[in-house]
This record gives sequence, C-alpha cells and structure tokens, in this order.
Amino acid sequence: MVDHLANTEINSQRIAAVEHCFGASGQPLAVPGRVLLGEGILTKECRKKPKPRIFFLFNDILVYGSIVINKRKYNSQHIIPLEDVTLETLPDTLQMKNRWMIKTSKKSFVVSAASLTERKEWISHLEECIRHLLTKTGRQPSTEHAAPWIPDKATDICMRCTQTKFSTLTRRHHCRKCGFVVCGDCSRQRFLMPRLSPKPLRVCNLCYRQLLAEQKKEEEADRQQLKQYRSAVPGYEPSSGDDSDKSDDYKVDQWPADTEFYTSEVSWSSFHS
Repeated sequence: MVDHLANTEINSQRIAAVEHCFGASGQPLAVPGRVLLGEGILTKECRKKPKPRIFFLFNDILVYGSIVINKRKYNSQHIIPLEDVTLETLPDTLQMKNRWMIKTSKKSFVVSAASLTERKEWISHLEECIRHLLTKTGRQPSTEHAAPWIPDKATDICMRCTQTKFSTLTRRHHCRKCGFVVCGDCSRQRFLMPRLSPKPLRVCNLCYRQLLAEQKKEEEADRQQLKQYRSAVPGYEPSSGDDSDKSDDYKVDQWPADTEFYTSEVSWSSFHS
C-alpha cells in the first residue's frame, strides 16, 4: 500500500498541508517515497506538565510539534527517524492512562492516547512501519536509548542526595544520562556524550563517576590492544612523536643541495484505507 501511495496526488497534498501548518520554522517533509500514513493528538509528558502535541506518522519518520491552532498552525517541529525508535507499553497512573514510551538514542519520552483502542492503533502502525523499514534497510533494532526525563513534579527533593528540597530559589536540574531530577550540588559535572550532543552535558555525580569509569576502561582496552599489536609486529619501535624542526637541524648539511622533497570532504484519524 505504501509503495502504491508514494507518488499519488493525495499523498503529495497531505504532506504539503503538514509543511504549510509548520510554516517556515519546519523542515521540508516531501521526499521521494515518503508517505503520510496518519495523524493525531497525543499527550506528551513534558518536564513541567503533560501537554498536547500533534503527531504525524510517515512510513520512515515520526514528526511532532506544539499546537498553536489545530489543523492550521504548529511549531517546534521534531523529526524522529523510525529506524531509531523502540516502543515500550507503560502502566496507567492516576494522572495519565493509555501510556507508552517512544525511545530513541537521542531522546526518549512518554505519551498517552485518549483511549486504549487509540493506543493500540498507534503502536500497531508504528511497529509495522519500523519492522518494514528495518527489513528494507537490513539494520538491527536500536539497543541504546536515551533515558526519559522524570517530570519536575514527580519529586520535591533531589533524587540523588534526597536531602535538598526544591523551591523557587533552589532549581531542579535533570541528569542527561539517567533523567533524574537533581539539585545543583549533585549535578555540577559535565560529560561529553557524542550520541546526545557535540557539547558536554550536565550529569549527576553518580552517573559522572560511572561514565568516567567506563571511559577509563575503554582507554585501557585500547592501550592493551595497541600493546598487543606492537608485540605482534617484529622490529616495531614507537615514534617519539617529536616532529619539531629543531631536532633535525644538525642533519641539514647531510642532504645533497639538489634534493627535491616536495612536488606538486488530534486523535488517530487520517489513515489511508
């Protein structure tokens, strides 16, 4: 069905309508072979409180954003490649029902549907798209996922030291590794996690020690591998690494004068039937 609809006029019109709703702030969504399968409004568990978000399911990506005027204007567009997505059904809470988690390597978050049937439809279509995409690309399902952030209101005290109480003056912070709500004293460290960001991110003290230990372990493994390589190569002598000009000044007169050294990188709604 997806292949049949890929180049149809109705599919092109629907994708163009989504692009128009996001306006100049959104990225172009029309690419060859992409099909818009459905859309709907889900409640996303955000840091401060649950908020409604518009979601669009394509055969290769999941797009969501904030609702300014439903069916007319959206912003804060996010695009998630489906081949990076893993789903996990969650139990109901007093505040939210019909929940599940969307997990990716860069961001994981919880959403809820208006009904159990709607959740089943979302999950069913998402899993089918993911399965088809992985089969097509030959990739394996993702195994590394970013931790979801614990909502601010889930705790009044730091989840690490369990002593500091949050207030207007004492801010809440989130560890980018475990997602816990922590105080400033328990999250003074920064650590580079290239999978999440090119810049060092705030982490809690416990995660910092764990990440540091993992880094040292990897570095030691690299050193051992290099050591084994050197011992396996007969006559290998490591370079001193000193390439300065001064070290070879005394050799200048040894070269013939004529030597040449150089020559010339909404609820579930609009599924195709």
